[in-house]
Amino acid sequence: MLRKAAAFLLIFMLAVTVGCGSGQQAAPADQGKGKKTIVVALPTFTGYGPLLVAKEKGLFEKNGLDVQLQIIDGLGERKQAILANKIQAMATALDVAVSLEGDGVATKIVWAFDSSNGADGIIVKNGKGINTVADLKGKEIALPEAATSHFFALSVLDKAGLSDKDVKIVNMTAGEAGAAFVAGKVDAAVTWEPWLSKGANAEGKILVSTKDTPGLIADIVAFRADYVKSNPAEVQAFVNALKEATDFMAANKDEAYKIIAAGFKMKPEEIKGDMETLTFYDLNGNKAFFGAADKPGQIYDVAKKAGQFYFDKKKIAKLPNTVEMIDGSFLSKVK
Repeated sequence: MLRKAAAFLLIFMLAVTVGCGSGQQAAPADQGKGKKTIVVALPTFTGYGPLLVAKEKGLFEKNGLDVQLQIIDGLGERKQAILANKIQAMATALDVAVSLEGDGVATKIVWAFDSSNGADGIIVKNGKGINTVADLKGKEIALPEAATSHFFALSVLDKAGLSDKDVKIVNMTAGEAGAAFVAGKVDAAVTWEPWLSKGANAEGKILVSTKDTPGLIADIVAFRADYVKSNPAEVQAFVNALKEATDFMAANKDEAYKIIAAGFKMKPEEIKGDMETLTFYDLNGNKAFFGAADKPGQIYDVAKKAGQFYFDKKKIAKLPNTVEMIDGSFLSKVK
């Protein structure tokens, strides 16, 4: 699966405008036909498909918006873009958004696209005595340190009464970890599809995956906090459009696959395969994930753990106020 390699590991940036075959560069936030242009950055990942569908089907325009999408695969480049106010929002993993907050980029999370449902996991070699997570104690595990895969592994180890100090981490990218496992160089690896399936077919098995940890690895859209404060009506319209796009995808799967495939220069069958490892959040799913003031949803717990994780790994300068950055108020106003 073309998973978060795009989000964490690529050092290049492909900045192109997506949608309706325009081929034009994204406009600044005050440009457009009487509308404020919202520039949103996203990496190449099927989970962000609702953005492409909303653009192609005219749902942003229907809601009075001029939205420009930029594919920026490098995480560092996306961070710099939102910091410099070259973009107003970015699609990214929840834990990455939390790390932005810890780096001093004030954002508001207003919509969740999906959660990984088997796309990420830990593969282990057969015949090595590793049958439970607890059996990983003292073993070498290949994974990218201080990244989403590491966050996932730490959460899984914690449930088994272990920490990353109880295992021997071999630092490499998630793709490299999968390849090293298939080549027989490591006995355990934290990676994503297609490496999970390849590893299972290379004298291995999937020990645990995100099917066992729903909601832990989630993908969201985060706006600059100052933009949300100054433009609440536009943010509401944006959320409205994403709701409509997600509903369209559920009712028109084949057409949605083609739209997303065209936007990401992939094949529709690849998109279909990716979809099988994701759980998309519709409006009700978002409301459950965000929760309410008197009963916060899972997003708060995951965000708090992510903030602590990145702070402990000295990847952010301060613990972020995750309660302040999560804003589910727009969900209750969707028309």
